[in-house]
Amino acid sequence: MPCQLAKTDSEVLACYPVMSQLRSHIAEREFVARVRSQERGGYQLGFLEEAGVIRAVTGFRFGESLAWGKYLYVEDLVSLGTARSQGYGQELFTWPAELAREKECEAIHLDSGVQDFAAHRFYLRNRMVIASHHFKLPVGQG
Repeated sequence: MPCQLAKTDSEVLACYPVMSQLRSHIAEREFVARVRSQERGGYQLGFLEEAGVIRAVTGFRFGESLAWGKYLYVEDLVSLGTARSQGYGQELFTWPAELAREKECEAIHLDSGVQDFAAHRFYLRNRMVIASHHFKLPVGQG
């Protein structure tokens, strides 16, 4: 089950049914354009496909900051609902970690909604630590 980057519009669109489980506010008709827009800022969309079905999707980017040094930030990580607890999410968690080591990153970072206890268990099981609180101040119109 090799993980791969979604490069073509059809590959990006094929990731939508899985990603929509995590990002339900994004309409299918906007998905490719939004991914392409984020790619200009370094976003990469990866997926794991088995038997012609995308089983899990991840979105990530590399960055560097004074606080964190070089890092890989996981923005999205989700498995197909019917494919959970079958190792697909684990594979897509391990793959960016390998990429981060290759790029000599100091760490992997991600935020997880406070309500998502199953995801928290998964991250803690993978030796992640709760390192901070993330605060948000909405300033937009919608």
